[in-house]
Amino acid sequence: MKKLIAGNWKMNLHKEDAVQLASSITQKLSEADGITDKCDILICPPTIHISSVLDICENTAVNVGGQDCSIHNEGAYTGQTSPAMLKDYGCTYTILGHSERREYQNETDSDVNKKAESAHKNGLIAIICVGESEAERNADAQEQIVERQLTHSIPTGANAENTIIAYEPVWAIGTGKTASPADVEAMHAHIRNILKQTLKDGSDVRILYGGSMKPENAADLLSTPNVDGGLIGGASLKADQFIEIAEKA
Repeated sequence: MKKLIAGNWKMNLHKEDAVQLASSITQKLSEADGITDKCDILICPPTIHISSVLDICENTAVNVGGQDCSIHNEGAYTGQTSPAMLKDYGCTYTILGHSERREYQNETDSDVNKKAESAHKNGLIAIICVGESEAERNADAQEQIVERQLTHSIPTGANAENTIIAYEPVWAIGTGKTASPADVEAMHAHIRNILKQTLKDGSDVRILYGGSMKPENAADLLSTPNVDGGLIGGASLKADQFIEIAEKA
């Protein structure tokens, strides 16, 4: 399967900077040799920049997605963005259950499940995030935590076409820390086994690694068994670094 290199811009960049970054990524990608033959490229800007970024990425190999979506398609839900709206604008993916939303917005596995179901109904690919905290890893509970998140967050009807899993050890997000290749291999194998038990085509579901992936460690991480791409945070805000990670794939 082709690897997916996905950039999560989080709550960063003003409009001019977002347009410039999207332009740089598309330009560098067009100049690079054969990257899109080997991997898919996705960028997820803040919702307010999606329209501007989509204008830049139209007719290019760069996909655009949301960082979250509502359970609802429309209605009196102030501040939310529906999956129908994301699809209408031209988005193809949405990130769901990111650890920052689980922590700061108190999102539960049930919330993620319902959002993923709504995303699927609107033709979006759901990138469902799972991962343990440092305290949970220190207690050797990481496998139980991730299994619980997976089994409760993946909705009925999920398959390899509409669902991607992103493993993001919470203690490695934005900290500069990175899980060792051995730790990543063990967890991704665990996730793969759960997916095989849960979904008919679980062997084909892409599993991304997210947690301080950067050009310096991308080759090792992306060559690890069952690592089918990366969910990139900080390095996705620099076109050179983001494309270099894609080249490593």
